[in-house]
Amino acid sequence: MLQNTGKLAGQTLFITGASRGIGKAIALKAAKDGANVVIAAKTAQAHPKLPGTIYTAAEESIDILVNNASAINLTGTLETPMKKVDLMLGVNLRGTYLTSKLCIPHLLKSKNPHILNLSPPLNLNPIWFKNHTAYTMAKYGMSMCVLGMAEEFRGSIAVNALWPKTAIQTAAMEMLGGAEVGKQCRNVDIMSDAAYAILGKPRSYTGNFIIDEEILKTEGIKDFDIYAVAPGNALLPDFFLDEAEALVQNMGDQVVIPVVKGDSRSAATSGPIAETFNIIKGVLNPDIVKSTGGVYKFDLSGEHAGVWFIDMKNGGGSAGSGEPPVKADVVMTMDSADFTKMFAGKLKPTMAFMSGKLMIKGDMTLAIKMEKMMSMMKSKL
Repeated sequence: MLQNTGKLAGQTLFITGASRGIGKAIALKAAKDGANVVIAAKTAQAHPKLPGTIYTAAEESIDILVNNASAINLTGTLETPMKKVDLMLGVNLRGTYLTSKLCIPHLLKSKNPHILNLSPPLNLNPIWFKNHTAYTMAKYGMSMCVLGMAEEFRGSIAVNALWPKTAIQTAAMEMLGGAEVGKQCRNVDIMSDAAYAILGKPRSYTGNFIIDEEILKTEGIKDFDIYAVAPGNALLPDFFLDEAEALVQNMGDQVVIPVVKGDSRSAATSGPIAETFNIIKGVLNPDIVKSTGGVYKFDLSGEHAGVWFIDMKNGGGSAGSGEPPVKADVVMTMDSADFTKMFAGKLKPTMAFMSGKLMIKGDMTLAIKMEKMMSMMKSKL
């Protein structure tokens, strides 16, 4: 862990989205240094699944500034309502630009001013666009603010971006993927330590797109297991990094090959896919249905092409070949060989999706919950 040295003592910081998660962790780290921290967050009343509000954060002596507020919706162009598009562009892009614009006159009077955006490196690889164009546009808008403002105010204000190398465990992440996904994450301390390292640098340190692990290595941190939620477990790479794609490519038999749109025929009633679905039927029960609450359609290509479904939303659950009995909440398009690996525990759908080689349409929350079913299948396949 990066120790506090008091270098932020007496400085006033403003942080957006600081009532919980990464924003709150950065605020706490700065407050421990003796900084004056001002927070801005939309949560004024407690969310039933997300702890933390403006007031609970303030009661813990948090007052800071960093462009951390963000909205996310991981759906394709046809599946993303304009209301969601407007929200992401409004919070991520406009919010970051406006907050920066209003703070810059004050920052110009500071002895060591910084703007730090929680946004990724600008990576134009199409795989980071094709599954969630609207979200990528909005998030990259924050990064473009860094690119432009760093040059515009070079010599006057340090403007940088910070992004995690791996998925970070937050209350929102647990709500999205369940408690199990946390085992493949790092905790928020790695981001607060990285932000602390950046904010202590001179104004000449500007225009950088910084990865948390990389800057902490320069600060002398060698043991990164201290940040792991469950040390020893494989970590999920975060979006927008070339390393994320490379990691999947280097996973041997867990690699997902590019998918080809499957046909809409009913699937064969025998073979490895049918055998997999027979096992799925055997593990379905009302508890799984209640905890998942989704209908899944699998559009498979390759040697065993066809359409299959799992209904974990109605009654005691059902599974079989052909179209689902009701409209699917999630449609997964992939090679049939990869489907078999996925349910044998040799392929994680989250990593496959993040590499851009598993097509998912529909509710991403439910897509991630499929891993619970797969973990149950592993011992039976």
